[in-house]
Amino acid sequence: MAFSLQMNEHKSALENFAFSFTKNINDADDLVQDTYLKAIRYANLYTEGTNLRAWLYTIMRNTFINDYRSTIRHRKVVETHEDLLSLHLVKSASSNKAESSLIAEDINKALKNLPAVYRTPFIKYFEGFKYHEIADELNIPIGTVKTRIFNARKLLKSTLKMYN
Repeated sequence: MAFSLQMNEHKSALENFAFSFTKNINDADDLVQDTYLKAIRYANLYTEGTNLRAWLYTIMRNTFINDYRSTIRHRKVVETHEDLLSLHLVKSASSNKAESSLIAEDINKALKNLPAVYRTPFIKYFEGFKYHEIADELNIPIGTVKTRIFNARKLLKSTLKMYN
């Protein structure tokens, strides 16, 4: 009980300190309240006879910083989410079946223009086959399969670079 009375002696100073952080009276009151709750919860960590005001200030500062960081992280998630939604809206609004069929046509042309040695492993991989399954079916080493798929991707990227 004596600890709570000692804390109340610093209420005015804590309110001013909180307002210097928040610049808002309601947020400052919330910060003071959070500081008191933490001080009471961790009262066993306070060493009697030391500077109580400094200890409370430290709790308040750390509480404010942690809340601020949490708010910033939350805003980044929300902003990223909003950006993704608008990106999807723009893409869905600008695309139609004709555009999609033209893109598919270009991809098929690019695949047909690949040398068969690259096209076959690439298509099998694209269909969901594992490297070792493709190697067994084509009777070639797994390293060769990986190289051919890599080269096929590289050739397709260069051919279809207009869609990047």
